[in-house]
Amino acid sequence: MGKRILFLDTTHPVLPQMLEDAGFICEHFYSLDRGEALAAIGGFNGLITRSKFTIDKEFIDKAANLQFIGRVGAGMENIDVDYARSRQILCFNAPEGNRDAVAEHTTGMLLALTNNLLIADREVRRGLWKREENRGTEIGGKTIGIIGYGNMGTAFAKRLTGFGVNVIAYDKYKTGFGNNRVEEVTMDDLFRRADIVSLHLPLTEETGNLVNDEWLSAFSKKIILINTSRGRIVNTAALVKALKNNTVTGACLDVLEYESSSFENLYNKNLPSGFDFLIKSDKVVLSPHIAGWTHESNRKLAEVIATKIIARFKQ
Repeated sequence: MGKRILFLDTTHPVLPQMLEDAGFICEHFYSLDRGEALAAIGGFNGLITRSKFTIDKEFIDKAANLQFIGRVGAGMENIDVDYARSRQILCFNAPEGNRDAVAEHTTGMLLALTNNLLIADREVRRGLWKREENRGTEIGGKTIGIIGYGNMGTAFAKRLTGFGVNVIAYDKYKTGFGNNRVEEVTMDDLFRRADIVSLHLPLTEETGNLVNDEWLSAFSKKIILINTSRGRIVNTAALVKALKNNTVTGACLDVLEYESSSFENLYNKNLPSGFDFLIKSDKVVLSPHIAGWTHESNRKLAEVIATKIIARFKQ
């Protein structure tokens, strides 16, 4: 009998199709709350999730027969990966599936900001034709610093080819990646040289609240900050302060520190004044955590997860 897989979240249909074709039994229980999932998980060998709730020690301890967890996405902060591995449970994610989407979105946000596209669009729709006021700034000749040079950072650097920019990158856990597309640098070099900074980091204890007052004050130049990774990497109050004093001249934020784990209940909270500043500021371009959320990435994420599971556990 094939391995049973519990689907907690909806996915592209190609994921269960590929798994079933390989001999797995896929059972979909999208309506389960945490308590119901805890009661059910003991009968399953595999788990497919996105961000419905945290897969923590309590959950894993109930999963007596679990052999693998597939996270249909890149980030793994909603899964206690270390504890799962201590229980010999393999954890799969799929950054390869949405890296192109994130890279394109990051590029688009940057161009929208530097060319005043959102402001100009609103004004034209209101019958205003302000050309001088909306004179843009070219990114050509600027130095773009990428922090985190994994799937997302690498894909973004690739998209920048042809813009005439200088791309530098720092990754604490990766070396030897410099090539004709990107220069590998230290963080001190990036602080000194960058005009534009793009974050491509996972959310960990180490990266949470990384972008704070001290971090932002370390840059030698005024910068544009881009965050398409995880919201809690950037301290909003520190960013707002830097935007107000113009040490950060603009920000592109696909993610916010106020997001819940499901990223869908932002306005259900009593948010601090910093968020009110962000939504009213013409220095800021915002989107609702959709950088990796394209029609194409939806399928690619599913295909990547299925391929990894099948390669390890094919019936």
